[in-house]
Amino acid sequence: MKRPVHPMFSILLLAAFAISLTVRDLVRRGLSPFDIQGCPRNLCPAPAFNSTILKLAEVDLGEHKLKNDTEQLLQWNFSDPSRHRAFEAWRRVNAYRSSRTAVPAGSTLPFTIRSPWFYPYLLDFRRNLQAWARKKRFQDDIMSDLLRQVRHPIDRSERKYTSCAVVGNSGILLNTHYGNLIDSHEAVIRLNNAIISSYEDQVGTKTTISFVNSNILHFCSMRQDCFCHPYGPDIPILMYICQAIHLLDYTACNSTHKSPLLVTDPRFDTLCSRIAKYYSLKRFVATTGKPLEDWDEFHDGPNFHYSSGMQAVMLSMAICDQVSVFGFGKSESAKHHYHTNQKGELHLHDYEAEYELYRDLVEMPRSVPFISKNFQFPPMVIYH
Repeated sequence: MKRPVHPMFSILLLAAFAISLTVRDLVRRGLSPFDIQGCPRNLCPAPAFNSTILKLAEVDLGEHKLKNDTEQLLQWNFSDPSRHRAFEAWRRVNAYRSSRTAVPAGSTLPFTIRSPWFYPYLLDFRRNLQAWARKKRFQDDIMSDLLRQVRHPIDRSERKYTSCAVVGNSGILLNTHYGNLIDSHEAVIRLNNAIISSYEDQVGTKTTISFVNSNILHFCSMRQDCFCHPYGPDIPILMYICQAIHLLDYTACNSTHKSPLLVTDPRFDTLCSRIAKYYSLKRFVATTGKPLEDWDEFHDGPNFHYSSGMQAVMLSMAICDQVSVFGFGKSESAKHHYHTNQKGELHLHDYEAEYELYRDLVEMPRSVPFISKNFQFPPMVIYH
């Protein structure tokens, strides 16, 4: 007569069988069973995304206006008040310094778009605008192209920077002493012409790339020789386009810049826009409990945009082997910018949602949507 199997023995047998299957699966995927809680950054399976939020993040509510503005500019139509003001401000300063043809003696303002010593700028502007508009689309593997697009024009190198410091402008930096640590990185990326004089102990002195939005260059273009060099004329400037009309500033200023003046790939802009909106939508539902349809009104949907810091951080992921982030974050007692008395900013961005993105880039980079699965994220550290 056979003795009955003890229930505890059966349970242990089933548990051993389950463990053996798990270990075999991990081995097939190249993982150690001890890495279940902390698997290698680029081997962790991506979490499941909310398909509804993904779909909504793909919708650019400002796309129609942008396309309309682009078409109007390509037809030389500056009649819209905002476009006309931008054109008038630009031409007042740049009328007397055409790089193509000497300005006739005795010439006075006003002049027309068809003026022979100004018209070449408009032709270049049109070509730049057409090229930029053609690329304004989504491409998930654009991150892999950024090294060639950015590093090579700067110093003809094909390799990534060994380490990068992305320095934000938050007032929380006033309570730190990160200057020497920031300067120890091979490359330092600074945002929107932030002042460093008198703040060297907190933010360092070294600058490799000046990353700005095109509004910054628009104001710089009103100065003599498009002066936009707070870190010196040899520091390259990289910017993303906020308004299509700002490509006119780029066209004019590019001829006077000693160092490279580069525009980010609009496919990269589109990627950043989708990522920023995804995190904003996700946070909106989690914190307000309201339906997703209310997000547009809450964040002024057509004008919602990512911050310069967010795009600079994403850029560093593509051109650096290691990334350190400084001056990102807010405090009730701190100024909005360390170098101004500003306490707040218009609600153009969802900074809290972007902070969640940065944490994911540190802890779970594969949880960031829209980026090609083949892209290898570098390690990133956030300094508070």
